[in-house]
Amino acid sequence: MSDIIKLLPDHVANQIAAGEVVQRPASIVKELMENAVDAGATKIELIIRDAGKNLIQVVDNGSGMSDTDARLAFERHATSKISTTEDIFRIATKGFRGEALASIAAVSQVELKTKTKDAKAGTNIYIEGGGFQFQEPIQTTEGSNFLVKNLFYNVPARRKFLKNNNVEFRHIIDEFQRVALAHENVDFELFHNDDIIFRLRKSSILQRIIEIFGRKLQPLLVPINENLGWVKLGGFAAKPEGAKKVRGEQFLFVNGRYFRSAYFNKAVQEAFDGLLLPGYIPTFFLFLELDPEKVDVNIHPQKIEVKFEDENLIFALIRSTIKRSLGIYNVAPSLDFDRDTSIDAFTHQTNKIGSYKSPEITVDRNYNPFLEEKVSATESVAMGEMYQQTNSAEPSKINLFEDEDFDEDLMRLPNGYWLFNKSGKTLMLDLGRMHRLVVSERNGKKKRGNEKQTLLFSLEYHMNETEKNKFRSIKKFLPDLGFDMVIANDNVLRIDAVPEGLKEMQVMKFMEQLFEILEYRTEEEFLHFYQNQWNKIQSKSRFDFLYKIDAEQVIRDFTALGFPDYLPSGKRCFIEVPLDELKNKF
Repeated sequence: MSDIIKLLPDHVANQIAAGEVVQRPASIVKELMENAVDAGATKIELIIRDAGKNLIQVVDNGSGMSDTDARLAFERHATSKISTTEDIFRIATKGFRGEALASIAAVSQVELKTKTKDAKAGTNIYIEGGGFQFQEPIQTTEGSNFLVKNLFYNVPARRKFLKNNNVEFRHIIDEFQRVALAHENVDFELFHNDDIIFRLRKSSILQRIIEIFGRKLQPLLVPINENLGWVKLGGFAAKPEGAKKVRGEQFLFVNGRYFRSAYFNKAVQEAFDGLLLPGYIPTFFLFLELDPEKVDVNIHPQKIEVKFEDENLIFALIRSTIKRSLGIYNVAPSLDFDRDTSIDAFTHQTNKIGSYKSPEITVDRNYNPFLEEKVSATESVAMGEMYQQTNSAEPSKINLFEDEDFDEDLMRLPNGYWLFNKSGKTLMLDLGRMHRLVVSERNGKKKRGNEKQTLLFSLEYHMNETEKNKFRSIKKFLPDLGFDMVIANDNVLRIDAVPEGLKEMQVMKFMEQLFEILEYRTEEEFLHFYQNQWNKIQSKSRFDFLYKIDAEQVIRDFTALGFPDYLPSGKRCFIEVPLDELKNKF
């Protein structure tokens, strides 16, 4: 039998290695920007064309490289950052894997111009598809200038799997923001197709966050700070008003390196326990500092996951520090185990301690809700006041469903759900979801055109740079949807007209939601998500249905749809209450 194992050619091995390091243009942005930071740069420019598919250029004023170092930098396993295996466990720099530049050069055309401080001339290197083309002296400024052109030009199967420009550029912005947030003492600029996207000057971390995510976030930020000696925690968390339904503004850093951790995200979420609506995720920017030997950053090819020696202790630190900070800033109750909590109730009584009386609750322990007892007239009135408030409209006395065996018994529960008897079964209804389905069906039958309402006074929506980029990608759709809006001044979006049916007080929230749902979406998908969001904002939640007459109307409309069990998302519209099972509990 002949031998079948053979060594791969270097260019093939480099292309395979590139699959780990270079997944998309944003991967190259991350590697080159982190190298610039490690080189001691105080100014870094990122220049992008066609979302990085045709050009990624990173210019820095760092230490630069000598002729020999510039050539060796593109060899596999060549690095200046580790010498022994022990060095891997005390990494203090961003990059250290020697195949990064070799992998990038294997799937693109790379040009490097670089010069050290004391050199009389710099050097210019050109590599194409992993093959060295030439190296020559050149007059250039101190630092490095990397140009990566025509990504995946020699691997067309990889290039065709790249997403459209909006999606790929969104990933580039993500990587740019992560590096910029971790290094507020460095100037950063980002250009895309000759447009300036970010121009960030050396500043405090608070100012850097505001420059990136907009001034509307500033009043919501709560400082987070704790120093235990072996570990430091700093940064900011946004108040509950800054929470969002999609991930995006959740940032964790350790020793200046961005990383992801579902475990530590859970610690933040627990710190906000009881403060957020279901489905909302807090916004936070947290920075950990500890001995590099207590952190393993070499467990992921892109180094976005790390392993901590004292993971549980750091989890407790994050949760307790955020919870305490929220308490200090009156966002959540503060926990102080040395304080006599019995005096808390008196702190708001200004010289009126004698008039204070604790609230009392009386419970009838003999009450059984399943006994068929007649309700007194007094109790009937009280119940009507509880569930119907002061509604002047009389509940409908007719049978809502003449063609089917429906009862008309209908009662609202304090948690917003409604109980309804249908064909001898007791159902618990989520009227909010039912109404959403009714609205969706109604809007689906409408032919949407240029229906719009001009605002008496224009509204101004202050965008951050990320939202500004998203706006550019969807603005061509907006006139047909009934919007008149334009970027009037810097990052201020002036809104002159909105679609009919959108209340003025809903406009700002609606715009925020539009920008949120556009995250990692293509332009073509936008219209579908817009329609879903439009249906949601026209729909009521289950808590909005206070009166029986309104509930009855929704049930009428819902019945006309066939009384479906589920929303298209798979969420239930109602459940059957198992009365027989409940009786067995008594």
